[in-house]
Amino acid sequence: MYTPVPDTPFAGAQRAPKSGMMIDLATWNLSEPVGTPAVTISTPTLTSGYEDGYFRSGDTLFFWAPVTGSKTDNAIYPRTELRETYANGTAHNWMYSQADNYLRAALSVDQVPSSGKIVIGQIHCYGSTEPLFKLEYQYKDKTKTGNIVGKFRLTPTSEPQVIQIATGVLLKERFSYVIHLTPAGDLSVDAHDMQWSAKLDASWSTRQLYFKAGVYVQDNTGYTSEGGAATFYKLQISHEKQA
Repeated sequence: MYTPVPDTPFAGAQRAPKSGMMIDLATWNLSEPVGTPAVTISTPTLTSGYEDGYFRSGDTLFFWAPVTGSKTDNAIYPRTELRETYANGTAHNWMYSQADNYLRAALSVDQVPSSGKIVIGQIHCYGSTEPLFKLEYQYKDKTKTGNIVGKFRLTPTSEPQVIQIATGVLLKERFSYVIHLTPAGDLSVDAHDMQWSAKLDASWSTRQLYFKAGVYVQDNTGYTSEGGAATFYKLQISHEKQA
């Protein structure tokens, strides 16, 4: 059984103003960067109001992942990240041909590690260490702004293509993204009012997929105060089956 460690909150964390709208956590579990391997907080525990120094919920979701945190199996970087589930807590994996599949989010990136990079959304592949698609915020010291970058694998065995989707995103600036994968295998991403799209290779059609969202820092060295933090104002999964 997991015993929460003393809170180690991001120093700049502040709760956003109350909107009265709670973000539904009934379709997620949570990986946190504590324990060996990193602990998973179950869906029922999340929906009961779970929070600690790495995660807070309510009308917003706050994520904090220090670079010194522990890792999940087969990972080299820490994360405080949600993984798609059913309401009873079992993993929800799906084939893209079954529905129009959406991950919708509105968020601000509040802190980045020295690498400047955190993953804020994914389409992952069950049984694989490599996702189909990663959406990444990459902060640049030179411009003092960040780029929204996609990393897309055309086939399950190909190397990822790196796509710059949007530029000029400030730290703590609120922006939105929508990741949409159609039953025909058309992938589109809207982020910070910019769009990118691609067609999946048919070899993905037999693979089981799932969504992830939160803070997956792309760094693992530094002080305990270094890491990634983000506030999500909206987070929603939908699988819309056609009549």
